[in-house]
Amino acid sequence: MKDLTNTFGNLYQPVKALLILQKTGNGHQSDFYIESYDMDVSGCPINGHPLSIQESHKLAKALQVNEKKAQGFLNPKGLMPVNVLTINSSSSGFAVWHTPPQQIKLLFIENLGIPSEMAHIPAMVWKAGKNSLQVFVITDTEFTENTPLYHAPFFNVYPDGRVCMGNVRISIPKDCGLEQFMELWQSYFFNSYFSHLFSGHQPVKGNIVQLWQHLTKTGEQFPTDVLIPNKFQIKHLIK
Repeated sequence: MKDLTNTFGNLYQPVKALLILQKTGNGHQSDFYIESYDMDVSGCPINGHPLSIQESHKLAKALQVNEKKAQGFLNPKGLMPVNVLTINSSSSGFAVWHTPPQQIKLLFIENLGIPSEMAHIPAMVWKAGKNSLQVFVITDTEFTENTPLYHAPFFNVYPDGRVCMGNVRISIPKDCGLEQFMELWQSYFFNSYFSHLFSGHQPVKGNIVQLWQHLTKTGEQFPTDVLIPNKFQIKHLIK
């Protein structure tokens, strides 16, 4: 059985329960009474009592802190980074950005026979939320909504660009700023081991193993003629 514990987020223990009661009868729709309960070690409510003013103040403060953290999600430190295409900074939002062609160390499992070395990769487009990542490749140097995207020439990537992160533990803070958010996802992606293709999906023309064996050995620029277009354009990512 696959161990799923590393995919869980933070664990929370119940410490307080509130029971809201409404007075019955006509004309009492706005009359409420709130009981507060502590929780025992088994998570069962005990010690029921009227919600005190002190408890209500603590609750209000906690809610304000959480709201402030949520409002900080995907906010840039200053001016919007020039490589950002769009952001949705709601609590369930996402960011779309691009990175230029670069040389970076890639990690491969031993069974592939590809050394974990520096290699040139093409320009990429990234779309990420708090728990998921999609990656694509672009060949144009200027972008519009109709700019075509190509399959990312990597292992561990589904045909729709979704990335299988394997055993990488994803931990994006609630108040994660935009710059940190992009850095974290790029780090998660390049620090995970490339290991497998998905059934029926060939991300490049030719043999992908031989391609990366050659690029890690020679240090040559990535050959964009091996890229395969997919059904997406940039406009499909920013909606």
